[in-house]
Amino acid sequence: MSPMESIVVVGGGAAGVAAAESLRRDGYSGSLILLGAEPALPYDRPPLSKQVLTGAWTHERTRLHEREHYADLGIRLVYARACGLDAGRRVIDLDDGRRPAFDGLIIATGVQPRRLPAGHHLAGVHVLRGHPDVAGLRAAFESGRQVVIVGAGFLGMEVAAAARAMNVDVTVVDLLAQPMIRQVGPEIGAAIARLHRDHGVQLRTGVGVGELTGAGGRVTAVALDDGSTLPAGCVLVAIGAVPATGWLGTSGIPLGDGVECDEYCRAAPGIYAAGDVASWFNPRYRRRMRLEHRMNATEQGTAAAHNLLHGDVQPFSSLPYFWTDQYDVKIQAHGVFPAGCAVSIEAGSPGAGRFVALYRKGGRLAGVLGWNAPARVLPYRKLLLEQQMTVG
Repeated sequence: MSPMESIVVVGGGAAGVAAAESLRRDGYSGSLILLGAEPALPYDRPPLSKQVLTGAWTHERTRLHEREHYADLGIRLVYARACGLDAGRRVIDLDDGRRPAFDGLIIATGVQPRRLPAGHHLAGVHVLRGHPDVAGLRAAFESGRQVVIVGAGFLGMEVAAAARAMNVDVTVVDLLAQPMIRQVGPEIGAAIARLHRDHGVQLRTGVGVGELTGAGGRVTAVALDDGSTLPAGCVLVAIGAVPATGWLGTSGIPLGDGVECDEYCRAAPGIYAAGDVASWFNPRYRRRMRLEHRMNATEQGTAAAHNLLHGDVQPFSSLPYFWTDQYDVKIQAHGVFPAGCAVSIEAGSPGAGRFVALYRKGGRLAGVLGWNAPARVLPYRKLLLEQQMTVG
């Protein structure tokens, strides 16, 4: 393949930064642009719902690197939003009118929060994706307003824990029967529910949200599907996210649940994707996956850069890994957690506040979850890496 002289990485998060750094490590010496939609140095997002929200960390502490790091690597930081791609002419349209050209492209634009169809426009209604969102949510918490969180996934439950750390009264609403049930199943979901109730969180599970209502343009209540109403001066909508692919609509790049890639993270000749936005064929599981996990962003950014530079030499067959910190509990999980898994406690017990849970599907190990047991999950992670997994 002919040598590339210009590469653009679109997306200034963990996947984009990992891709740009990997290109330099692998010997690429041409023009390298890292394009970020926010006018700020690239930063880490997981601490936003925890340490930054509670005030334990400043915004600056979340920076992945200081400005000198990018200058030393010859990475040009450009702050603008990509609004179009001409894949044929190898040009990106930016919202400020510029049109950078490229020989190689890595798409790492992440995801955008879902919004509620009714009442989301009201003042006091928040999503949590970036630093400006944290500032608004923290101010609302400090004002003493009644807080309702819509959505009991990772983000919703982490913010609930942060709210209680700030002595804020909070109610979490979710249509499903247990918190985080999609991620960890009903058994561990029930343990998470107990953890939050023990810390004073009000949980309304098994009921959906009809609409957000307000007065004078500000939210005042959350109307539920069962006819009841929750007073609310602050609402966090944490009902998941969608891949940020709107700017690619007319590009010809294959889109589905994200940018559709092959096992090398390649979406089109010279165009790759990584991180939350990438839907790729994972050879480990012999199926397409899209992961919104922090570790995956770094690993896939590195893999996409390597394959772009060297010509599809290494399939990306990662073992999914995620973690979440809530109160004094650290949950770490490796593998996949398909619906209908058989769950068994292999070490410790939920009552003791420390345990390891194994997830099996069809008699085979699919995943392992540790609850305050980081060392104990490692042998099972090794087992998952060694076996030929097709469950999920």
